[in-house]
Amino acid sequence: MYTKLSIAERLKDLRVSDHHLTLEQLAEETGLSKSALGKYESDEGKDISPFAIVTLAKYYGVSTDYLLGLTEQKNHSDTELNALHLSDEMIALLKSGRLNHRLLCELATHRNFPRLMTDMEIFVDQIADMRVDSMNTILEAVRQEILAAHDPGEDDLYTRTLELAQIQESDFFGHVIHDDLDSILQDLRKAHTTDRTTADPQAFLQEVKAKFQQAMALESTEQALLREFCDKMEIPYDKLTPEEFAVFMRILSKSRLLKKPYSLRGKPTPLALHATKKRRKK
Repeated sequence: MYTKLSIAERLKDLRVSDHHLTLEQLAEETGLSKSALGKYESDEGKDISPFAIVTLAKYYGVSTDYLLGLTEQKNHSDTELNALHLSDEMIALLKSGRLNHRLLCELATHRNFPRLMTDMEIFVDQIADMRVDSMNTILEAVRQEILAAHDPGEDDLYTRTLELAQIQESDFFGHVIHDDLDSILQDLRKAHTTDRTTADPQAFLQEVKAKFQQAMALESTEQALLREFCDKMEIPYDKLTPEEFAVFMRILSKSRLLKKPYSLRGKPTPLALHATKKRRKK
């Protein structure tokens, strides 16, 4: 995802996500034409008029600076810095430009973020440590009592259960905090699936399909693997000398992942075919 939204993206985000309007409805509400509004929200809509900026800012209840991308604050532009209770180190970090502020804001404003902060505070301040230690002490005392009275052995089902029931506070909260954060990140990931900066899985599938079809047309599995390796390493496959080709093939023949070599009786070997193609090109 981009660090900042463009003017077009801000306009579309306000219309669709915040106000749930169609272009026709927005045109009726603002008096601006549908075609102009659509142009403003497109990649080509760079020449938005000052009148349109002011009109849309008033309608959406945001500042003109926000629409123009001069600030990330929609309607809190006059908030004093000390009201945010940020440390000097946090202010310096935010000003450094090293963070994706948009992602940070979406993370902090997610509905599950307060729960994440609560669980983090419990862990950092060791609030639950005493309770966990007390529980572990009771379980271990019971286990030791059973071992002393009945000597069932360390691998007994019940004594082993009492042992495993004892948890480390750091392990427990590691899972809790992971689940909190995972729920937030999964929602953000889903929300940005259609972003232009998100990888297109279809393009990847098409590339794999094309490479698979190309490999199926080759003379052997080894050649398919060699061509794929050369492609990934940006090595010109067709420019390999017979000697280089032979070295690669000998290395591939040692792989346990390849199927058992089939009989080439009466058929030219991949090396011979490669050498023949090289001679024909010459």
